[in-house]
Amino acid sequence: MKLYELLIDEELETMGVEAISIVENPAIGVDFVALAEDTTPVQLAEVSSDKRLLMGAALIPDKPIYRNQDGEEFYIYFSQDTVRKAAEMFFKNSNHQNATLEHKDKLAGMTVYESWIVEDTQFDKSRKYGLDMPVGTWMVTMKVDDEDVWSKYVKDNKVFGFSIEGQFANALRREVEQPLPELLSDQKLDSILTKLSDIVRDHYDAKKKEYSLETYNDYPQSATNNAKRAIAYKDKYGSEVKGMTQTGWTRAGQLARKEKLSRSTIARMASFKRHQKNAAINPEYKATPWKDNGYIAWLGWGGASGVNWAIRKLKSIDKK
Repeated sequence: MKLYELLIDEELETMGVEAISIVENPAIGVDFVALAEDTTPVQLAEVSSDKRLLMGAALIPDKPIYRNQDGEEFYIYFSQDTVRKAAEMFFKNSNHQNATLEHKDKLAGMTVYESWIVEDTQFDKSRKYGLDMPVGTWMVTMKVDDEDVWSKYVKDNKVFGFSIEGQFANALRREVEQPLPELLSDQKLDSILTKLSDIVRDHYDAKKKEYSLETYNDYPQSATNNAKRAIAYKDKYGSEVKGMTQTGWTRAGQLARKEKLSRSTIARMASFKRHQKNAAINPEYKATPWKDNGYIAWLGWGGASGVNWAIRKLKSIDKK
């Protein structure tokens, strides 16, 4: 598999990061934290009276990021030098108020007002908020003045991190073998830490001061069947099947295997309700449904039966 280093030519004004997007699945795999009035990190779902600040990593150096474009699989990464250049040119080109939602919709009332490069992992400001970023990481704090963005996306747990938008040159660094063990070790660690943080966040009983590792798989069989159907399309038609992120395929696999799900996973399934408008097969793809992005994604997340179960289950868990 090919590994590309993305570069910036400082002589070209169009190069670099043009905007920062708030997304459900950040490519660098790191969530942001919301800062409340007392400037302590809080779970997004628990934010009440707050300053509407989001802190997170915009770019992490030397971290391989998986990409699949038109069926071609490869990895990209940014060096420490490129990350620093990107941060500098972002402000030099006055892009600090350029923000989007899921790389699609432009957002007003969003301002990156704080930016820095991590130089000391022990004493960096981000450590105060529970973020452990490597040296060279570009950190940002964004002020969210838009009430709809804050209430509908941040507080409702529909976005979890930052993702950059911009133009870069690329250089083929080398061919690497799947599964890229020397580079994926960090990603594997990220995955483990994410699962552990889910346990801490979802299952700690503050009154009893203990953990309850309760998980659930009482979703309907139809949700499992929907996920299996999406996977079957992928197995049969390969690169023709699009519309699903790696997180989506992971979720489909869990549902297909009837695995037990944590509260945080159920919450993400519930938030997928917003994509139901894309669930119906486009008449153009009636004979080839695996080419319909919205239809495949909806199946992979369990379809109507899976998502509606998640909404009901989440209410039941939280009420309990």
